[in-house]
Amino acid sequence: MAQYIITGCYTPAAMSGMIAHPSDREKATGALVAAAGGKLESFFLTTGETDFIMRVTSDDILKMLSALIAAGASGAVSGLKTVQCFTSAEFLQAQKAAGAIAAKYSAPS
Repeated sequence: MAQYIITGCYTPAAMSGMIAHPSDREKATGALVAAAGGKLESFFLTTGETDFIMRVTSDDILKMLSALIAAGASGAVSGLKTVQCFTSAEFLQAQKAAGAIAAKYSAPS
């Protein structure tokens, strides 16, 4: 399964809602990810440029994209960013594959 790092920010309306009605955002987010066929591996609230960061696994990026669209359309989050991440073992495998195909590439001169 592919792994993704997703970051984003809560909107002022969402923060007002959390003050009025505190809720477990990890549980709510996990339910959304699961509905899209993925698994929420980790979820953290952060300081700095984003309010949260999560690691999600999924074998269908289009389903995960639909979950991100649903979250964004809710008005509760903004600035969603998603990047695919790789384990060290996966990167080692990519390095070996790159060595096997490098001779086929001709750099511009």
